[in-house]
Amino acid sequence: MPSIEPKSVSVSKLHSYLLSAVAPRPIAFASTVDAEGNPNLSPYSFFNVFSSNPPTLVFSPSRRVRDNTVKHTLENIEATGEVVINVVNYDMVHQMSLSSTEYDKGVNEFDKAGLTMLKSEVVKPFRVAESPVQMECKVMDIIKLGTEGGAGNLIICEVLRLHIDDEVLDEDGAINQVKLDLVARAGGSFYSRAKKGFFEIPKPIRTKGIGVDSFPDHVKNSMILTGNNLGMLGNVEALPTKEAVAEFIASLSERYPNIKSATHREKHKLARNYLSFGDVDSAWKILLS
Repeated sequence: MPSIEPKSVSVSKLHSYLLSAVAPRPIAFASTVDAEGNPNLSPYSFFNVFSSNPPTLVFSPSRRVRDNTVKHTLENIEATGEVVINVVNYDMVHQMSLSSTEYDKGVNEFDKAGLTMLKSEVVKPFRVAESPVQMECKVMDIIKLGTEGGAGNLIICEVLRLHIDDEVLDEDGAINQVKLDLVARAGGSFYSRAKKGFFEIPKPIRTKGIGVDSFPDHVKNSMILTGNNLGMLGNVEALPTKEAVAEFIASLSERYPNIKSATHREKHKLARNYLSFGDVDSAWKILLS
């Protein structure tokens, strides 16, 4: 049995051990705004509730191990003292994952992930309309745990307003955990769906996914594709070329002879089927045909 002294391994290796050992962890989908009011949205799994009187949440945007820089979330909270914590259920997990891409400062992750900004009642940051529970918070304290890469920054915040979707409530007004269908973070690419167990989501590409805001309108506004489908489609570096689309559709015609004359709705259904197997490239070629 290995016995490891933390300073004897790299920070990235230790980080991997800790995230795999302390799991699954709830996800704080943190919405903030900068001093000019520009929105930001990012998930954090160093998160939990620590008091009910006053109602207190704590989450930690750590300094990046790679280059020791800080997250936009931390910068925004230091500037405004406000945050909205949205919980993450299974229906939005791929959009949440896409939003964790390190987009440049000023880029709106709501738009990139295809999520809806909902005006808050008592704080400036927006809520995520798709989240079944949203908590408007004021920041009580920030505890910096270090100055090197990997060091946490404990954001201690008080819940000022709690919003709960009627769909996840029982007849007595209590939250039904099965209906809530929360997901949690584990090590590597693993997540845990509270009522079904572990599953994997590929990490967002380092080159930054194109995001839902770059989609053709018929895809962005699809009545067939789910939020998770959109999140998967947004995590590509570029759309397939016209030549690649034509070649793929020609090869698909033998199996689906009516593919060239299919309606958007029919193509979206077929693309959704490919996405269920994780084949994002083929799904895009169908959608762009």
